[in-house]
Amino acid sequence: MSKSYSKSTAREYFESIAIAVILALFVRTFAVQAFKIPTGSMENSLLIGDHLLVNKFVFAPTGFDFEKMLLPTRKVARGNVVVFKYPEDPSRDFIKRVVGLPGEVVELQNKNVYIDGNVLDERYTKFLELPLEDPSEKDQNNFDVRRQYGPVTIPANQYFVMGDNRDNSQDSRYWGFLPREYIKGEAMLIYWSYDGKSERRSENITSKLKQLFTKPRWERLFHQIH
Repeated sequence: MSKSYSKSTAREYFESIAIAVILALFVRTFAVQAFKIPTGSMENSLLIGDHLLVNKFVFAPTGFDFEKMLLPTRKVARGNVVVFKYPEDPSRDFIKRVVGLPGEVVELQNKNVYIDGNVLDERYTKFLELPLEDPSEKDQNNFDVRRQYGPVTIPANQYFVMGDNRDNSQDSRYWGFLPREYIKGEAMLIYWSYDGKSERRSENITSKLKQLFTKPRWERLFHQIH
């Protein structure tokens, strides 16, 4: 009796573990992905060392009306911060903000973004060099895509994406438009943030414990990304 009970208990444990693994794989593959910010291209919105949760379900295609009613999906919109496969190397993931939508005409004049001839109101941008006070001023940067770009029309099913740190971002200005099928999901929130840029690695246990409490950016935890 005890041997049979033991086998039944072991099987229940195994089934529970198997179900947990399957659910974790499902969530990882179809619903949520963890992503770490490796560069400063999205400063000051996202910082090096921010750890994000990415909603991979929000842009999923829906084929029927009842699916659209039941499932919380939507179209890619301007301002969305998206994680995507880098078009020049799909094995790498990038994160940028959607600036231009399919069919729109995008142009940069003196670092200001114009969509269909109208200047875009962007309060999240950061510049290492401010726009020129006199846009007609002739200097060596006049043909720099950080200042001047386009006008170009964005093709169907493609997007124009840029980093918020405009002078330090490899984005659509350099490698072109982002195909819709390369978008993996939308950045949702910061679940952990750790300032490790200036730290010196230490083998001292006391130093490591101290860094554990002093290096995290506690104020950024569970911060929603906009």
